[in-house]
Amino acid sequence: MSEVEKTILNAKDKLPEVTPTPSAQETPISSAQALKSRLEWGEPAFTVVDVRERTAFNASRILGAITMPLDDLPNRVTSSLEPQREIYVYGDTDEQTAQAASKLREAGFTAISELRGGLAGWKAVGGPTEGTAETGYDSSSAEYNVKARLDKHAEVSSKNV
Repeated sequence: MSEVEKTILNAKDKLPEVTPTPSAQETPISSAQALKSRLEWGEPAFTVVDVRERTAFNASRILGAITMPLDDLPNRVTSSLEPQREIYVYGDTDEQTAQAASKLREAGFTAISELRGGLAGWKAVGGPTEGTAETGYDSSSAEYNVKARLDKHAEVSSKNV
């Protein structure tokens, strides 16, 4: 090893961790604004889980969220997601959200963030939503049409600008 490399390693050893990254367990509660910012920046590799009843999920939900009702949560989540996956969870109330997060942690998931304020908090910060209450109609073939979804996205995006 050269003298320069030794000097660099010696200097690195003396420096504190310059950019520490908190684990999800250190910050288990997240705001709607923090999640919205992550989505706007296009950060990958996380999942938003809605633990409300299916009818509530169908009516209105965070854009891209998946449904896993609280009663089905432990069985469905372990077969659908990897334990290291970063998960944002929300329910009807903060208590329901906390209960879901606890079940996920018990199932071995380590990166769980509780979305405080739920869907109402999400809507309050202008987060994009989808569902029958948002579109004014029940799901149809247009729901699965890429062009229709892109048109809807462009319409919503232009309102948020």
